[in-house]
Amino acid sequence: MQSIASHKLKIYNSLSGKKESFSPISKDYIGMYVCGPTVYSNVHLGNLRTFTSFDIIFRYLSHIGYKVRYVRNITDVGHLENDEDHGEDRISKKARIENLEPMEVVQKYTYDFHGTTRKFNLLPPSIEPTATGHIIEQIKLIEKLIKKDIAYEVNGSVYFDVIKYNKLNDYGILSKRKIEDLIHNTRALDGQSDKKNPQDFALWKKAEPKHIMKWESPWSNGFPGWHLECTAMSNKYLGEKFDIHGGGMDLKFPHHECEIAQSNACFGTNAANYWMHANMLTLNGQKMSKSTGNNILPDEIFSSGSPFLSKTFSGSSVKFFMLQAHYRSVLDLSNDALVASEKGFNKIIDAINILECHKNFSKQTDFDIKKWANSCYTALDDDFNTPILIANIFEVVKFINKVNIGKAELSKEGCTELSKLINSFVFDIMGLQKNEISLNQNEKLDKVMNIILELRNDARANKDYSLSDKIRDLLKENGISINDNDKDSSYTID
Repeated sequence: MQSIASHKLKIYNSLSGKKESFSPISKDYIGMYVCGPTVYSNVHLGNLRTFTSFDIIFRYLSHIGYKVRYVRNITDVGHLENDEDHGEDRISKKARIENLEPMEVVQKYTYDFHGTTRKFNLLPPSIEPTATGHIIEQIKLIEKLIKKDIAYEVNGSVYFDVIKYNKLNDYGILSKRKIEDLIHNTRALDGQSDKKNPQDFALWKKAEPKHIMKWESPWSNGFPGWHLECTAMSNKYLGEKFDIHGGGMDLKFPHHECEIAQSNACFGTNAANYWMHANMLTLNGQKMSKSTGNNILPDEIFSSGSPFLSKTFSGSSVKFFMLQAHYRSVLDLSNDALVASEKGFNKIIDAINILECHKNFSKQTDFDIKKWANSCYTALDDDFNTPILIANIFEVVKFINKVNIGKAELSKEGCTELSKLINSFVFDIMGLQKNEISLNQNEKLDKVMNIILELRNDARANKDYSLSDKIRDLLKENGISINDNDKDSSYTID
């Protein structure tokens, strides 16, 4: 385990718009809340990128010695889209379409979400609370906001008074928007007059008679608003103020902005010291969208079920692809990009396998392992910069391949140290896994290549250099390099 003191961690804070030195509220302990999925459908790859980003953050903070309480919620209360006053919530709508009870929908897609995270080797959070399990906490929070005269009840629904809040606070502190530009609903909607201001957002909505998911409250039989659940659950499990709040970039406004307003009104804090946001994933240069068909579900990656993909890919190959871009950057997914990522990932695994099997040790090591390790940690300490980490890993892959063909020296001690470090970065921190299928394929490739190399060596022994060169050149054209030495030959995949 690393020493916390040896790391000068910096995190980009969306609140300030800059990188800041990380200083936890409690020494050696970190509270982190990440907005989880609304379980009305299969989790999509854009969501998965967000959860992958925070999985790395969770892993790294734990790796360097912090005890992390990682809370990620499940939204199993159907809320109305965009805070509209009328409409059908997503879970109830899906229940009607699939002829299921709403909680059957919740169970089905929660199970699907957990299955997907396991396929991508994402660690489970420390606590995974559900919105339906915290209705009481949400009601108490609303009562507190009403008592502070920052929320008001109209016809059984309760709204947060954004205009009043903004007189003493900054509604827009996170998104950097001006309140006059923050009118959520410009259309004339039935019931719109219930609100004092069009910017106000719902804390509690009175349910229509046909609405299935509803609970008793002091105001009506209804259901909580979109933004309330996260404030209630983060407060319960992490306190009035905690270290990190994360989610996708699409949640910055209005969801996280409203969370900050609720927390400030109740507790006088911005909830978290550091607000972190993972950027979006596009597909072939366009925004992913189920309605346009420009979309890939995780299971389609494993089953060749997508018209956008030429083959199946392992979870680690896709995860490795995501980690080649910084979590705050927009990342474009394509078949070609996944193919290239898979090749790169396999090169790293091949190098790790070489280290595991290496026996021909030297007295010295032609590589500064300590300097290399420091450069890897420096990358991760700089706002979890996985692209630079991966670039550093490829540097050591080159060295390992040189060792394998006898063009560089590696001591036994150096091999042990290097194996431990590269395993930590690849498997423990990035959470990648060796693909058993690919390992079997590699074994088969080794057998085939040994036959080819034997035939080529026979040609060289018989001075049939034309055939020998032809074999070498054909392999080179297909991405395999032959390395000849005095005793025998070996191969590397380019």
